[in-house]
Amino acid sequence: MTTRNPYAFHVRPDMRQGLASEVPLPTRLVSNEEFPPLPQTPAQRAVEDRILIEAARHAPRLGQSRREFLRRSGGMATSLLAMNAVFGRFFDVLPVEAADSAAFKDPAAFAQGTGDPFFIFDVQLHYVSAGYDPGNAEGGRRGAVSKGALLGLRRNSRRLNPKLASDRGTMDDLSWANFVKEVFLDSETAIGLISTPPGPYPQEAVVPPKEMTHIRDEINRITQSRRMLAHGLVSPQLGQADLDFMDQQAATLKVDAWKAYTGAAAKGFDRGWFLDDEKIAYPMLEKARRTGVKRFCVHKGLPLGPVADYNHPRDLIKAAKDFPDIDFLMYHSGLQSVTGARADGEVPWTSEFCQAAKQAGLKNVYMELGSTFGQLVTTNPTACAHLLGQMIDAFGSDHVLWGTDSIWYGTPQWQIEAFRRFEIPAVLIDMKKYAPLTRAVKEQIFGLNAAKLFGVDVNAKRNEIPNDYLTRIKMAYLDDGAAPSHRFYGWVTG
Repeated sequence: MTTRNPYAFHVRPDMRQGLASEVPLPTRLVSNEEFPPLPQTPAQRAVEDRILIEAARHAPRLGQSRREFLRRSGGMATSLLAMNAVFGRFFDVLPVEAADSAAFKDPAAFAQGTGDPFFIFDVQLHYVSAGYDPGNAEGGRRGAVSKGALLGLRRNSRRLNPKLASDRGTMDDLSWANFVKEVFLDSETAIGLISTPPGPYPQEAVVPPKEMTHIRDEINRITQSRRMLAHGLVSPQLGQADLDFMDQQAATLKVDAWKAYTGAAAKGFDRGWFLDDEKIAYPMLEKARRTGVKRFCVHKGLPLGPVADYNHPRDLIKAAKDFPDIDFLMYHSGLQSVTGARADGEVPWTSEFCQAAKQAGLKNVYMELGSTFGQLVTTNPTACAHLLGQMIDAFGSDHVLWGTDSIWYGTPQWQIEAFRRFEIPAVLIDMKKYAPLTRAVKEQIFGLNAAKLFGVDVNAKRNEIPNDYLTRIKMAYLDDGAAPSHRFYGWVTG
């Protein structure tokens, strides 16, 4: 049943960390160490070349440099038009929007009342703790992510962008302060849920639960509003000690949901564990029920650890049936990899799970889009359309959640713009009977579903208090001229 993991991440000589680009969306696969990056495809290179050529044509007419043009709304419009030209029409964007910023409904246009904004609740956000120091993760601490691996996410970008020469190249570049800039200043995200990569033990994760909840509380304090939620972290490796730690996280830290990695092979497991294992996992789920924190997020897909099979989502079927009062949030939608999608629409692992879940009639499983949408929409928009269509068919548009896995991919704004404009082509709707991605469906996915799941009042005012610190920063930041970095912090090949 279990086979070695051919999708595991390993550092290779042809890989580097960090990608600085003029282009506002990644034109090659960026890895957060949960999967190996792939070389840039010919289609992605064609997209990048077209974007740069069109930007060079438009920028002088607007009295801008190419870099300035690509930082503004015309740059995103140009990027989506290039995607349409290379992959086929998947994005609702017109040529006039590249040359006329008023035609492109960016956040500034929303603020001026020329369009209705979406409420955006990102249920998978990341940053790196400045105090994180797991030592050598390759040297026996499986499940941990090495500090050395994380440290280079920006440092090596200096080779690509001379203007980064003054960057310190320290862990501070991935700190919570930069996280606030990337998420709240450079994107339309209204509220987010802090997550973390695993560690050898829950208390030793990249961002331990105590720090996640501290940052949540600090951000909410300075905004005088609910802007952030935080995960607790669970693993069944230590038995009763882990169950006791769940009690502590629920009672003292007031965590908003649990996060589990069944394939990360933390200490105590030579391979991994399954969520439907009644001896190993069920005591943990029963404890979640007793704590009253009954939102259980689990990494499925993007196989971690030595054995890929522990990341397969099939074990959610029985677990969800046996614990109908627990809501299971399946991170990454169970996507095995960006490769392997067939012409008939079969998406590895996700299609299989959607079919099984539909037959089982599950009502307590939610499909989360972190990394999955960002990867597929830039490499294989057809597969992205199939995946969205299949998930909505199997679970309903009210059980799909927006997540971006940022800040690994830089600011989430490019993903927001891409999803706002993304359409399932009519030919696929006719052929597969997929539901179209209407505005109402996108409103659900962007934030309404998560708001209902986490008890968030969509209509509550945020940043309404005069001393709201984040709003003041944002206003000053935009007044000075927004400068999104267009940096993508994960690993790339080539």
